[in-house]
Amino acid sequence: MEKINLTIDGIDISVAKGSTILQAAKEAKVDIPTLCFLQGVHEPGSCRICVVEVEGWRGLQPACVTKAEEGIVVKTSSRLVRETRRDILELILANHNRECLSCKRNQKCELQKLAEDFGIDSNYYEKKGTCVELDQSGPVVRDTSKCVLCGRCVSVCSNIQKVNAIDLAYRGPNTSVTTPYEQSLSLRSCINCGQCIKVCPVGALQERDDTEKVWKALEDPELHVVVQTAPAVRVALGEEFGLPVGTNVKGKMVTALKRLGFNKIFDTTFGADLTIMEEGTELLHRINNGGKLPLITSCSPGWVKFCEHNYSDFLDNLSSCRSPQQMFGAVAKSYYPQKAGLDANKVFVVSVMPCTAKKFEADREELKINGLKDVDAVITTRELAKMIKQAGINFNELSDSYYDELLGTSTGAGVIFANTGGVMEAALRTVADILTGEDLQTIEYHEVRGLEGTKEATVNINGMELNVAIAHGTGNAAKLLDTIREGKADYHFIEVMACPGGCINGGGQPILMDKSKTQEVNQLRAASIYSLDRTAVKRKSHDNPEIKKIYAEFLDKPGSSKAHQLLHTHYIARN
Repeated sequence: MEKINLTIDGIDISVAKGSTILQAAKEAKVDIPTLCFLQGVHEPGSCRICVVEVEGWRGLQPACVTKAEEGIVVKTSSRLVRETRRDILELILANHNRECLSCKRNQKCELQKLAEDFGIDSNYYEKKGTCVELDQSGPVVRDTSKCVLCGRCVSVCSNIQKVNAIDLAYRGPNTSVTTPYEQSLSLRSCINCGQCIKVCPVGALQERDDTEKVWKALEDPELHVVVQTAPAVRVALGEEFGLPVGTNVKGKMVTALKRLGFNKIFDTTFGADLTIMEEGTELLHRINNGGKLPLITSCSPGWVKFCEHNYSDFLDNLSSCRSPQQMFGAVAKSYYPQKAGLDANKVFVVSVMPCTAKKFEADREELKINGLKDVDAVITTRELAKMIKQAGINFNELSDSYYDELLGTSTGAGVIFANTGGVMEAALRTVADILTGEDLQTIEYHEVRGLEGTKEATVNINGMELNVAIAHGTGNAAKLLDTIREGKADYHFIEVMACPGGCINGGGQPILMDKSKTQEVNQLRAASIYSLDRTAVKRKSHDNPEIKKIYAEFLDKPGSSKAHQLLHTHYIARN
């Protein structure tokens, strides 16, 4: 690889030819501030916060898009650079709603941090944005008064997710990020994945806050409030309280939920194990009876909505299984009250999810039974952290507690749903035992693991060859389905997760200030999930004793008429 030599702030450094000044500065351990820049996703060089001075060059240069050249001398903190960056920041702040204390992104806002770093405690420009919240009833809420027009959300929506729900519109001072015809996101192709929220540097995009709804339920003496927590939450919640990335805080989380006042704390992995029982049965039935193949997973509500909008010809390929969240909700309002001697109408089900699209899923008409919702409220990992802080609970000092029985026993198979490839691997563990009639000990399918955008493998189980594929991020899913449409690929089973990395990187997970560490954070969370699987007492869904019990006492068997009534659904083609 050809190298070039340059000097940055007096540091001589050699970098690969073609590197930008920003990349070279990172090699030299020199920090250059950025705002619009998102490596590999959005690199427009538009905000100009990253300007630097290059000796002999005219004007200041944006470090994120300017190529380093042999022998150049770069200054990243000269007086001219510092004053220019400060002027740029003040201009951005002039059109920004600066009511930071009431903003959900307070202390986790990249613009706020830049203002603090540059010592901006007042603003020469007096104009201030006025709060304009849009889509307040939907899972993703927009506040145009806080938008800094960086364009990150547009790029991740269009280039990574291939959804194209939002774009930059108009010109000059009227420029804004909006939807086609300025309609509500709920009327467009938005899949509510929340990846736009994750990359937004400020508070212009947020999830709908449902914490007050949960507080109200907890304070209602007439309600029996139960909560389920998704596996990805336990390896991310600790980050909100300063713990290392990937720390498993399951025990502390359960204790905190008890302190908040929930009557019962259950595990969504119970719903995941139910999903495997139903989906594994569905897969074998389709293979053995000439059913529609490939079978495609339906656990991710963002992916399901993406398919409804863009690939309606594949709706018959989607598994009819509800997601683990919704399966849990269905049994929490039928089987659970029956066993606990409760009035089902008084059971209020709350979900803690890493996903903003789960808010949309819980509201879907197709999932209501007799007109009633299975899940009454969905809060994200971030919202749970907010409630814990509001309650004055010292999270890091909590002792560990355990999930309640009946719907709280988990398996390693249910836990790995948090990672891309996890649903596939959990299903293969159960399908392999069914086909062989044995309790197989080799159960880790490493060929379906990893953070590559798409993966494919052929798995031989008792003489049956299963062609499988995994995609995470709907942009990658689109590429995969296009190859099938074109007749270039043939699979039996496909797993799709809407969010890059799977649920560990869901739209409701903790905000990462340094976006360059996203891949590293995803790897640490994924490793923690696999560690939980390796140390689990039971690692296969069909070995979960509570799963065996619910089929024996209530559901009869996987694929039964009662199981279909409670645990399966249908989909609709959307414009």
